[in-house]
Parts: sequence; structure tokens; C-alpha cells
Amino acid sequence: MTMIGDDLQQVRARIDRACAQAGRDPAAVRLLAVSKTFGPQAVREAHAAGQAAFGENYVQEGLDKIAALADLRAGLEWHCIGPLQSNKTRPVAEQFDWVHSIDRLKIAERLSAQRPAHLPPLQVCLQVNVDGGANKSGVPPEEALALARAVAALPQLTLRGLMAIPEPAADFAAQRELCLRAHAVFESIRAAGIALDTLSLGMSGDLEAAVSAGSTMVRVGTAIFGGRARKPA
Repeated sequence: MTMIGDDLQQVRARIDRACAQAGRDPAAVRLLAVSKTFGPQAVREAHAAGQAAFGENYVQEGLDKIAALADLRAGLEWHCIGPLQSNKTRPVAEQFDWVHSIDRLKIAERLSAQRPAHLPPLQVCLQVNVDGGANKSGVPPEEALALARAVAALPQLTLRGLMAIPEPAADFAAQRELCLRAHAVFESIRAAGIALDTLSLGMSGDLEAAVSAGSTMVRVGTAIFGGRARKPA
């Protein structure tokens, strides 16, 4: 097994332990391998070790990888998880399977209009800013329900849930408190009658707290691929 394969195994074991401690079924938590800044070969190694879902923060880097790994396309699921500008929606709508970072209706409307009719609906999540940070992407929690209703009504999109990126916290209890804010927004939207099944929450440093708080998808990069050596231009 490769080093990436070993690291994947360790991350899956962490998820399993976190689920056991939270009294949850490990099958209820998906692992999204965040492959940003790592090349196609790293994705090939992870895929060979049984990983199918990959997250990309930078649109062009993701598109390049999708093209380079065209031979594996049927077995890969590509998630756009970074901030998305209006001028980048078309290639994302055409090439990706999921978008996690919708924080305004305009982006969702463009994705819906630009999703090719022959493809399945684009699976999407709303990004929620649970910390209130002025410089962070995401819809404020109090505006999330209205946006969810609008996005859920769009053709060629399927609203799956919410994504959040809480600020780093010092310990498990503090991490969990932030994650629970995201879970509360998730449950409030579900209670309003919108069928959500995905809470994209938790990364390498806080996945245990996220699982404890109800995450159904953890986005892990560093613990699988290592530290980020570069940022694409």
C-alpha cells in the first residue's frame, strides 16, 4: 500500500472511532479527500486505495485534474468546495458533480442554467458562515432558510445540505460548539420542510468534533496528502 493509502486508512479509522464515540453508524459519514495542490498521480493513488470522492478548491486546477484523469471519470466524484465567482460557474456546472460553496442565489441560478441537460442534476450545498467573520464566505445563518428555499426550487440542481468552515478552535469542546452551530442551522432548515441529507463539516484538525456534532461528510486533505507545498497561480 502507498503512503497515501496508509494515510487514508488512518483517516477512515479516525472516522470510525469518532462515530463509535458518538453512537453513530460509520456508514453515515462520507470522506471527501481534498486534493487541492496535489497532482493527478496523488488522486490515482487515493482512488486505487478505494477513495472515490475528491474536493478541489481552485476551479482551474480541478478542471485540469478532471481532464488528466478522464480514464477514471466514471469512478470519480468531483466536488468544488472553494469560493465560486460568477465567471467560473459554467465550467463547474459542466464538469463537476457537487458544489459545496453556494452563498448567494445568483451563483445557484447560473449553475442551474449552465448545467447540461444530459447530465444528472448538480448536487449542491449552501455555505453557511457560522462564525460571523466579516471576511469569510458564506450566507449568515439567519438568511440560510430563504436561500435554501430559492435554491431548492431551481431546475438542474439538487439541494443536498450545508457546508461550513468553522474557525480553528483550541480544543475538542470549542470545536464541537462551533460545529453544533452549523448543525443547528441544518436542522432548522430540515424542520422547515426542506429535505437535506448532507452536512459538509469537519477537516483534518477537527473531524472528531464535527462527527460528534452530526457531520455527514468530512473534508480531509492534509491528513491524507500531507502539507500544502504550493498554491496554484
